[in-house]
Amino acid sequence: MKKLIDILPVDSVLQTEGNSDVTVSSLVFDSRKVEKNSAFFAMAGTQSDGHDFIDVAIEKGANAIVCETLPRKINQKISYFQVKNASIALGVAASEFFGKPSEKLTLVGVTGTNGKTTTATLLYRLVNSIGGKAGLISTVCNYIGDKKVSSTHTTPDAIQLNQLFAEMVDAGCTHCFMEVSSHAIVQHRTKGLVFKGAIFTNITHDHLDYHKTFDEYIKAKKLFFDELPASAFALTNIDDRNGRVMVQNTKAKVSSYSLKSMADYKCKIIEQQAIGMLLVIDNIEVWTKLIGEFNAYNLLSVYSTAQQLGFDKQEVLRILSEMSPVDGRFEHTQSPNGVVAIVDYAHTPDALENVIEAIKKIRTEGNKLITVVGAGGNRDKTKRPIMAQIAVHNSELVILTSDNPRFEEPEDIIADMKKGIDASMVGKVLNITDRREAIRTACLLASSGDIVLVAGKGHETYQEVKGVKHHFDDKEEIAEIFKTLMP
Repeated sequence: MKKLIDILPVDSVLQTEGNSDVTVSSLVFDSRKVEKNSAFFAMAGTQSDGHDFIDVAIEKGANAIVCETLPRKINQKISYFQVKNASIALGVAASEFFGKPSEKLTLVGVTGTNGKTTTATLLYRLVNSIGGKAGLISTVCNYIGDKKVSSTHTTPDAIQLNQLFAEMVDAGCTHCFMEVSSHAIVQHRTKGLVFKGAIFTNITHDHLDYHKTFDEYIKAKKLFFDELPASAFALTNIDDRNGRVMVQNTKAKVSSYSLKSMADYKCKIIEQQAIGMLLVIDNIEVWTKLIGEFNAYNLLSVYSTAQQLGFDKQEVLRILSEMSPVDGRFEHTQSPNGVVAIVDYAHTPDALENVIEAIKKIRTEGNKLITVVGAGGNRDKTKRPIMAQIAVHNSELVILTSDNPRFEEPEDIIADMKKGIDASMVGKVLNITDRREAIRTACLLASSGDIVLVAGKGHETYQEVKGVKHHFDDKEEIAEIFKTLMP
């Protein structure tokens, strides 16, 4: 139990009604999770407004309400706290409620359109390999040391975040690496957290369904760096045209990394093969099992962060050379008859282009690339034709299919994608709405040495249709099909 007034940000409280010394047992912003003596934070969301559920929260046992607008009818048995911004108040209160756990960790955030999951995961593995104990907050899964905790969002809400950090501290973790999404930044989920460092990977076309314009998307990412303390480091990819923009107003110590420009940390690709690539990082040759220029950037960002954290250079490079790809990121397998399948999470135009460019570097002349790709429903529609165009211009055959259609019709999504395909290219495009059948068709049409790229879902083990998640795993589907292909 904690006094609510003691954990709310002082400058945010505009007015109180009732007992300002009320103690609360939990913080919630979802009325369905309210218990006895909960403090309910009424926040306006994209789908609903928490102010509409204040009475429900009180009925379920809330003894304190934190809101931006006081209700007309005040319940005399309840304490009300009117604040300027309920989301900011929740972030700060959650940190205080759980004992400021982020301050007890070396917390490093990774933001950008692509590369967040790989960068954060490799950093997590690195610390554990060195002999430390780290936590991970990622799209794929959260970890408290070796303990796996399921993940539903790239960045959890403020309450979940601080609870996870508190559990990490209790488990003896010294570091935590987390993906920081643009949604989380503008929704103030990271308020109250103390970051020791932040990494910018890149920024490309994505999430315009939420941010509306690319400029607003850039501003959301930049806000993360603007709010860093002077004690933190900010590491930026200056090969991205917005890399310098991200850190131009930060108080943190700025360092840069690059494959193409002068920077604090440099990397060069010497050779690429189907089983890995040879890099030179800070004048030292390193063989890695990861493939593609985009992974060279990911590995360089990991190395650069490790140097900022004071880890031994040689030990870091040795461990990086032993690391395997992250789940659902350029994972490849080969059938008995020599067909290579690659599963990747690429769900943005830039990510898809990066994966295809990596494939070009390793494919043998004369072998086909067959790309299976879709686009998520109820998300940014403007990227659909661009992704189809990229796939068609760089593949011998493209199969347009379902991703997570959500509440849209798969056929409508495919129709949007086809708008990006020139009439001269339609002859190498198939439309197969059923994703299982699309993958099967691609594998059966491939010959020995051909590459089948299945893009969009990567690590996901479900397909979301009309609000229901059905089990579906691209890698499982490929494995089953490959069993039927004879050498």
